Amino acid sequence: MESAKQEQLATHAQGLAKAGLLDRFFKLTEHRTTIKTELLAGLTTFVTMAYIIFVNPNIMAGAGVDHGAAFVATCIGAALGCFLMGLYANWPVGLAPGMGLNAFFTYTVVGEMGYSWQIALGAVFISGILFMIMSLSRIREWLLNSIPMSLRFAMGAGVGLFLGLIGLKTAGIVVDSPATLLTMGSFGEPSALLAAACFLLIAVLSHRNVFGAILFSMLGVTALGWALGLVEYNGLVSMPPSLAPTFLAMDIAGAFNVAMVSVILAFLFVNMFDTAGTLMGVAHRANLVDEDGKIQNLSRALKADSTSSVIGAMVGCPPVTSYVESASGVAAGGRTGLTAVTVGLLFLAAMFFAPLAGMIPAYATAGALIYVAMLMMSGMAHIDWEDLTDTIPAIVTVVMMPLTFSIANGIALGFLTYATLKLLTGQRDKVSVSLYVLCIIFIAKFAFL
Repeated sequence: MESAKQEQLATHAQGLAKAGLLDRFFKLTEHRTTIKTELLAGLTTFVTMAYIIFVNPNIMAGAGVDHGAAFVATCIGAALGCFLMGLYANWPVGLAPGMGLNAFFTYTVVGEMGYSWQIALGAVFISGILFMIMSLSRIREWLLNSIPMSLRFAMGAGVGLFLGLIGLKTAGIVVDSPATLLTMGSFGEPSALLAAACFLLIAVLSHRNVFGAILFSMLGVTALGWALGLVEYNGLVSMPPSLAPTFLAMDIAGAFNVAMVSVILAFLFVNMFDTAGTLMGVAHRANLVDEDGKIQNLSRALKADSTSSVIGAMVGCPPVTSYVESASGVAAGGRTGLTAVTVGLLFLAAMFFAPLAGMIPAYATAGALIYVAMLMMSGMAHIDWEDLTDTIPAIVTVVMMPLTFSIANGIALGFLTYATLKLLTGQRDKVSVSLYVLCIIFIAKFAFL
């Protein structure tokens, strides 16, 4: 009895020591949180963004990437990004391959422009290096401040509309037409009907604040497809597939091509502005802003995010970026990097569910794409609709991304429209030097490529 009590006391003492170590490292007491709260917040964030482990491999497979390797790369890229954010920046933010950028990777860079996925990964790697350099210098602030707010919001909304078109096309809800270019597909097809059902189910559950609405809606529609004989059951758990097909497969030399400049810039701008917006939003919700209005460790958070894109490209991911879904974990009480580390550990555990990922049909991921696209369109509400020289370039950016099937073209046309309208209406002071430089690059692209 005496020895059993001593063992219990020793175990309790070890637990307190570990708790003390975590408290000191993540500054839990300072942020008025506990280990239990942080773990639950991490679980909350993971469930709200776990849909990416099913959606991203399906999109990457469209570029010719091995589905199993893309699944493992998604999990590892997300996990490493979360660990960097948690251990280096001590922020409660989850990271994963960016929605919209993965679609641009597959359907534009590989599909429309005809580059190999290895060269596309090389472009992701280079854009990540540029982001890192900018995060280590004042270039980031200079560039962030030089791009008009209207165009920043328009880029996010345009990516959303681009993503929505891909989701509708994948589901068969929108199909090509020789007469009208696009037309509505047939809801008599199971894929269109089930994709629409998935989208509506996500919307209803999200409105009711149901935990993990996107993830559970996708799984529910997959189960329905299995019941209808449209999905083949292959099991749930197995050892992770090999990462070999995508590990260090990026073709950096192939990406050093003049025609790839706009692609690299598109990856860079969308990732940078999306990251900045997400981090600033989460910082305020997580009380990471001091009395003087300064955001704690913002520089470290940006460095962690930019480094994650480089590491992600090395394992085979499109740009890894901070997820706005992290706000759900913050709402659950997450305040420190322990939340992000928990998310990372859950992504690593998810690698053992490769059979389940392989079963998720295209119509289930299409429903999620359409819903996420709707959320991304909300940025249009922040545009100044009274000033046409702001409004028109924003609309051009948003509309031309899906119509040209290219985020890069949408950004280029939006920037050129903005500079032209400001110059011709006597507002030269609102066009920065960096914007002039970018416009020259875009003009050269359209003129010679």
